[in-house]
Amino acid sequence: MSRSTSHSFSRSRLAALAVACAAVSGTLATLPAHPAAAADVAIHDIQGATRISPLTGQQVTGVTGVVTGVRTYGSSRGFWFQDTRPDADPATSEGVFVFTSSTPTVKAGDAVTVSATVSEYVPGGASSGNQSLTELTKPTVTVNSSGNPVPVTTVSAASVPSAYAPQGDPAANGSVNKLPLRPRAYALDYYESLEGQNVRVGSSRVVTASDAYGELWVTVKPHENRTKRGGTRYASYEDQNGGRLQIQSLGALDDFPAADVGDVLTGATEGPLDFNQYGGYTLVARELGDLRQSGVERETTRAQKSGELAVATYNVENLDPSDATFDAHAAAIVDHLRSPDIVSLEEIQDNNGAKNDGTVAADATMRKLIDAIVAAGGPRYDWRSIDPENNKDGGEPGGNIRQVFLFNPDRVSFTDRPGGDATTPVGVTSAHGKAALTASPGRVAPGDAAWANSRKPLAGEFTFRGKSVFVIANHFASKGGDQGLTSQYQPPARSSETQRHAQATVVNAFAKDVLKAQPDADVITLGDINDFEFSGTTQRLEAGGGLWSAIKSLPKHERYTYDYQGNSQVLDQILISPSVRAKKAFAYDSVHINSEFHDQISDHDPQVLRFRP
Repeated sequence: MSRSTSHSFSRSRLAALAVACAAVSGTLATLPAHPAAAADVAIHDIQGATRISPLTGQQVTGVTGVVTGVRTYGSSRGFWFQDTRPDADPATSEGVFVFTSSTPTVKAGDAVTVSATVSEYVPGGASSGNQSLTELTKPTVTVNSSGNPVPVTTVSAASVPSAYAPQGDPAANGSVNKLPLRPRAYALDYYESLEGQNVRVGSSRVVTASDAYGELWVTVKPHENRTKRGGTRYASYEDQNGGRLQIQSLGALDDFPAADVGDVLTGATEGPLDFNQYGGYTLVARELGDLRQSGVERETTRAQKSGELAVATYNVENLDPSDATFDAHAAAIVDHLRSPDIVSLEEIQDNNGAKNDGTVAADATMRKLIDAIVAAGGPRYDWRSIDPENNKDGGEPGGNIRQVFLFNPDRVSFTDRPGGDATTPVGVTSAHGKAALTASPGRVAPGDAAWANSRKPLAGEFTFRGKSVFVIANHFASKGGDQGLTSQYQPPARSSETQRHAQATVVNAFAKDVLKAQPDADVITLGDINDFEFSGTTQRLEAGGGLWSAIKSLPKHERYTYDYQGNSQVLDQILISPSVRAKKAFAYDSVHINSEFHDQISDHDPQVLRFRP
C-alpha cells in the first residue's frame, strides 16, 4: 500500500504539525498585568459535555486559566491554557487551545485571562470525517502572573475504558459529535473529556516507531493485544486498542528520540492533549520521557531445504533507479529472507520513477536490484513482468508501479507463453488433467472495472522439480479515503474496501478456474492485499474454499506485516490452495524487518511460504 497509507503518504513538517488550526486570522495582545476580572464563562462551559461547544460562534470574555503549552511553529501557532478550578462533571474538559496565528509571547505557567470567539475546527476538513476540535480564535490575552504550577491529569491503563467508541447517532448519519460524553464508558469519550488539558503518561511502551515528523505512538495499556515483539496487534474491527496514544514533540525535531517498537519512554511524558488529522488524540509533549531501548532486532527466516519451494512477497515501496535503498533491499532479500526461490515484488516503478513522461519500462529498475542482490551474495535472479499502460495503475503519478516476479533460475524455471500484455486477459486451459495458463506471464482480467486506477494481478506458471506451481501476484487498492478510527462517525466508513471486495472476487474466480482445470493444482495468491486477515476482502478471496490465508497459521501475536497509528496489522498475505494447505509441512513466516523500525526501508514486512510441491 502506498498508506501507502495502506497504509504510505508523505507530508511536510508544517502540514504534520499544523493541527487544530482555523482558517481565520487572530491577534495576540499581551497587556500589563492587573487583577483578573471575574470570568464571564469558564473553560468547562466552553467545552461542554459533548464534542461540540454549546457556545460555538459566540464571543466569550474573562476566561481564566494557566498556560500549559505553547506552539511557536507552523500555521497553527497558539497556546493551551487550563482552568485550575475544575467543575464536578467528568465529561467537561478544563483545557482549550487558543489559536493566535502569530507567535505567542505567553509561556507555560502564566496565569492569563482571555477574551475570544469560540470556534469548532475539523482537522483535515469536513470530508475527512474527523471529529471537531473546540478552540478559541481572535483572542485578546492578559497575563496576570507567571511561574504558576501547571495542572496535570495522569492517563493510565486504569483510566482508559476498554470499550473504544459509542455507536454514532443514526439521526446524524452516525456522528458522535453531539452525543453526551461518557468518559467512564468509552476510550474516545475519555480522551475527548481531556481535549486541551495538560496530561501525563508514565513509562510507556512504543508501539509505532518514531518518524521524520517528530511523532511516535505509545500504549498506556501494556497488556492490550501485545505482540511478541512489543507492539499492539489490531485484532478485529471491534477491538481497536484504546490504549494507543500519539506522542508529538512541542520542541525541536532534533530532540525527538529515534525509537523502535518495544522501546519504552521512561518516566513522565507530559503536555497538552490535542486532536489532529494524522492520528486523532495526540499528546503534544512539553516534556518527553527518556528512551530505553528494547534491543529489538530485524528478523531472519530460515533457509528453505533442498526439496522445499520458498515463495515470498515484498512491497519495496516505490522503488526506482534514483533510490538509495537498493543495497538495503538486496540485503533484506539475501540475508533476512534467505534468497527465496520466487519473490513477488510490489511497487516496482518504471525506469525514471515519478517523472511523468510516458516511460513504462522497468528493466533499469530490475537490473539495478538484481545486480545489488548478486553483490550481496545472493543468486542472479531472473524476472518476469508486464509493463502497465501509462498512468493506468494508480500509485504515484508517472511512477507506473507494477508487480514483478523474481525467480532463481538455478532452483525454479518459468514457463514462458507469449500473448500476455497490459490489456489481454490471461485464461486457463486443461490438457490431460493438468492446468495451464494461456499466457505466462499474463494479467488477470485487466479490463474489469475492479482494477480501475489500480494494479492488475500478474499470473505466472513456474516449474519446481518437474511440478507446476501457479502464482498470482497482487497489489489491491489502498485504504486511502477510509475514515480513521477516531472519526466522528462510529463505526467509521471503510469506503475503499468496495473496490478491494470486487478485486478479491475476480482473483478468487481466476484461482477457481485453475482449480477447476486441475483440482490438485498448487496455487499461490500473494501480495499487498491492503486488507486484514479477518476482513471482507480476505473472506471473498477465500470464498468457496479455493484459497486460505496462510498467515492464520501463525500464533495471533505474530500476525502482522504493517504498523499504522499504533496498530500492528496484516496487509500483506499469501493465500494457498487446498493442495498446498494439505501438505502439513508448509511453513509460513512474517519476517519483521521494516514495520517496527524508525529506519525502515519500506513500510511493509515481507512474507515467506515454504512447502514441498
